[in-house]
Amino acid sequence: MKNRYLSLDAFRGVTMFLLAGEAALMYESLGQAFPEGTWLHGLVEQFHHHPWAGLRFWDLIQPCFMFIVGVAMPFSLHSRMARGDSWSQCLRHILWRSLLLFLFGTGLHCIYSGKLVLELWNVLTQLSFTIPVTFLLLRTHWKVQLGTSLLLLAITEACYRLYDPAAPFIMDKNFGSAVDMLLMGKLNNGGGWVTFNCVPTAAHTIWGAICGQLLLNEKGAGDRVKTFALAGLIGLTIGFALHWTDITPIVKRIATTAFTFASGGWALLALALFHWLIDLKKRQAWTWPFVVVGMNSIFIYLFFETVGVQWLVPTVRIFNDGFLGALGLGTAVLAVSNSLLVWGIYWGLCRFLDKHKIYFKI
Repeated sequence: MKNRYLSLDAFRGVTMFLLAGEAALMYESLGQAFPEGTWLHGLVEQFHHHPWAGLRFWDLIQPCFMFIVGVAMPFSLHSRMARGDSWSQCLRHILWRSLLLFLFGTGLHCIYSGKLVLELWNVLTQLSFTIPVTFLLLRTHWKVQLGTSLLLLAITEACYRLYDPAAPFIMDKNFGSAVDMLLMGKLNNGGGWVTFNCVPTAAHTIWGAICGQLLLNEKGAGDRVKTFALAGLIGLTIGFALHWTDITPIVKRIATTAFTFASGGWALLALALFHWLIDLKKRQAWTWPFVVVGMNSIFIYLFFETVGVQWLVPTVRIFNDGFLGALGLGTAVLAVSNSLLVWGIYWGLCRFLDKHKIYFKI
């Protein structure tokens, strides 16, 4: 693949490594170890989604994942067409991939519920929309791509405000909630997540693709870093300006335009940092533990969301609590140690697959 950048694999790997930590219940365990009032509680809270209007570190993980998917798409298209695939063949592959992501995403909710359900809130179902939309734009000029992303955000803003001009961003009483009632006849159990998020968050994947096309250009490496950083700062400025002026709040659970701009800004700044540090400055030794996780991103996500949470976590707890509990360790310490063991097993599985060159692709 032309100009494969280690920074992209590392960025994806760090994102998946952090998601694996959540699936290992690490952040939940740290919440037990550092409850409200303790010195690290504020930091631990950053690894949980904001309850509504505001932004925490954990709110950036999904946008970064969707963004990096977009960054990789021009490289994948270039590689396939270099092998002789036609545009129509690539399109069929994207549509098939999107169908699989949709089925995986909806299937996960069936596993969570223990029965057949139709729930469309998973990140994979969102990607099943944002990926084909982005792909169809790849042969257009970057201005068209950017304009389309801004149009999607304008449509989002208009839909929420027209639905309830007086209070457009109230949990479970907004446009996105109304769409969910039409599609599924239910809301997200008080969590406030909505299916319509796939429309504004398509901007993250599109912005990633624009960056990927810049990375495919061999010239101007230093200028690329500046471009990514400047675009990131612009996104942050717009997002937080909308929030602080009370025009549109930053709400991850309904992916408001303010949230999309702010989180997209952070994703762009992260790409600038990874690209500068790893590709240009060649500070690469630290990336290996994360790269092995990112090489099987969809597989490990499905693994820890099913086998991991449902079987591995309680199974490891039997031995963790049995041996370490005999030492008189407290409940919170046992929870943290169990999470560390499970997290380590997730990483070990990724390492095993990478060592044997086993990569699951869709």
